[in-house]
Amino acid sequence: MYINSGYLHNSLLDFKDKTRPLVVGSCGTYRLIHQPRLPTYRPRGRIDYQLLYIAAGKGHFFFDNKEQIIEAGHMILYKPREMQKYVYYGTDQTEVYWVHFTGSNVKNILKEYGLFETGRVIQTGNSPEYHQIFRKMIQELQLTKPHYEEYLSILLRELFLLVSRQAPVGTAQNQILQKEMEAATQFFNEHFTENISVEDYALSRHMSTCWFIRSFKRYNGVTPMQYIVNLRITNAKTLLRTTTYSVSEVAAVVGYENPLYFSRLFKKQTGLPPSEFRNTNTIFPK
Repeated sequence: MYINSGYLHNSLLDFKDKTRPLVVGSCGTYRLIHQPRLPTYRPRGRIDYQLLYIAAGKGHFFFDNKEQIIEAGHMILYKPREMQKYVYYGTDQTEVYWVHFTGSNVKNILKEYGLFETGRVIQTGNSPEYHQIFRKMIQELQLTKPHYEEYLSILLRELFLLVSRQAPVGTAQNQILQKEMEAATQFFNEHFTENISVEDYALSRHMSTCWFIRSFKRYNGVTPMQYIVNLRITNAKTLLRTTTYSVSEVAAVVGYENPLYFSRLFKKQTGLPPSEFRNTNTIFPK
């Protein structure tokens, strides 16, 4: 399992803080790689708020003793003292970001952005901007640069703002569009290692290629091909960190037959060639 997290003042304890409007207590991410399952059960909840973002795969959540499977592209909010019960499975290749926060004005801030007014779960779509904000919060908690606590609250507000900008599902036409984009996102998540043609996929769904690309970008923040490349590079980084596969083998696993093309693309996306990325980020014993 890959995990990266940061805690305010290096404390793992949840806490309340009513001295400031919004306080980030901790933030992190985990990705199931080899671990078969990762359960969480807090019958009394936490004393702060917890926001979870399903970035890939899915999570099995239990609300009012009923299981609900939450797919990638959704966020879940637990309020203080709410029972928390959920589990992730390795077979789903789940990737999750989370942030814990408190403050004297949390309720009004969430209301201001119109978030979680009708339930614990909202659809947010998949956006690289979400990933960037979560990673930045983790980094700020780890580095503790001057004024980092204030910056953390700004970053969390920025996340709320981005989520609130997601177009609400209103008309039947919007509902159809949402279902189409959800289906496309799931298809690419399951088949990104294959030779995917965006044009052929659009044709199979009786959509014009241009309309499909525009709609997909509006829903996910990136074009279909950019989304596929992001999936491939993200999984390539995981393989480089956690396995001894050669660069050519990694390229083949994530969907690139030409290892030289893969290496050039990897460097363009990450700033480092695959071999150098492995040398500086590996987590398996050398």
